[in-house]
Amino acid sequence: MAKQLTAEQERDIGRAIHLAEERALSAIRGIPAADAVLARRGPRAERTRARHVDRVIEGVQACIDLRSTDPDVRARTQEARKLLDDAEDLRWELAMSGLRVARGEARKLACSMMGQEDLMQEGIIGLLRAAKRFDPDRGIRFSTYARWWVRAQMTRALENGGRLVRLPGGAVEQIRNLRKVAQDFQKEGLEIDVEGMANEVGIDAERAQMLLGLGATLSIDQEDPDGLTILDRLESDSKDAHPDRLAIKQEAIDTLDRVFAEMLDDREQYILRHHFGLGGQESRSMATIGSDLGISRERVRQIEVQALARLRAVV
Repeated sequence: MAKQLTAEQERDIGRAIHLAEERALSAIRGIPAADAVLARRGPRAERTRARHVDRVIEGVQACIDLRSTDPDVRARTQEARKLLDDAEDLRWELAMSGLRVARGEARKLACSMMGQEDLMQEGIIGLLRAAKRFDPDRGIRFSTYARWWVRAQMTRALENGGRLVRLPGGAVEQIRNLRKVAQDFQKEGLEIDVEGMANEVGIDAERAQMLLGLGATLSIDQEDPDGLTILDRLESDSKDAHPDRLAIKQEAIDTLDRVFAEMLDDREQYILRHHFGLGGQESRSMATIGSDLGISRERVRQIEVQALARLRAVV
């Protein structure tokens, strides 16, 4: 189990991460392949601490891909790579110190469409994002800073996975804003009308009406007028599926196989398939998977989080 850190330890780790990243940057400066990456400037929204770290990582990777025979370039590339590995290890330690925060938020938000363990996976991704952006000199505890990222990641997962049809991120945000306005109206004793809510959010009434209809999520356990749940309907449909549906399902399976083969190694594929029950596999616990692979449950969790992050980066 990851240990909790004191405020001073959090600051020390945060500063050590920044120092390692800056030393890696210094090591590759002057190498043309790295300079070409570092010279790129995106829109203002990209000029953040996390994006700066991504640039350094891209620059080091460009040096690795160069496969230079120059001894000086190779030595500097190896030094930069080691420094980034050290920073990643420290970032993981910092993120894992906030597991208590993720566990608490998962307990609050768990529902029938997404259980506590799945939300914990999302929470760990949020912790890693927070660790990448954490500034130790701002005088704020990492656990306090990370809570927002953890909750945002879990909320986004619930909005995307807690409904039968996935909505675009912009629509999800507008639905959330409409609900907040409705709660504010209710607290103030005002009449809740769609046009007034739309004006507060900054959209037209017709779109607000459509979004509020989409925002109503269905529980997988909710019964319809015939007394059947969504799960019953899905199981019934699968027994007598139309050939077109079967073809679409097979195409989705084939696409998943191709993405897994291109993005993940064998161990990562094994963990994701068996944990989430993909490709006809039975869903199994991390402890059982770890026993099969000869590694700890925590190591299984780490590998899964890293694999999911890599897949999300290309979606």
